Amino acid sequence: MASALGRLARLSALRNARGAASRGPGRAAPLRRTAVSSSSGAIRPKPKKTPFGLIRIALVVVPFLYVGTQISKNFAALLEEHDIFVPEDDDDDD
Repeated sequence: MASALGRLARLSALRNARGAASRGPGRAAPLRRTAVSSSSGAIRPKPKKTPFGLIRIALVVVPFLYVGTQISKNFAALLEEHDIFVPEDDDDDD
């Protein structure tokens, strides 16, 4: 996987070098901000705003937090049941 990423990076660098050579010395590549403008230079419209964004986030986060809490609680009980991890009882009867 890493070698494929390395080859891809080298290929990308070669393409960029060839593009710079074809533009000639001293000619910089034009800046393109495709998130704001199209290839023709027209300004794109504002992106759609998602309504109830925080409510949607809460609807996803809260159930997964609850499920994670339940899994943790059950696993801790399993560890204690099999005496793998048992907290020591400190006797403060001095």
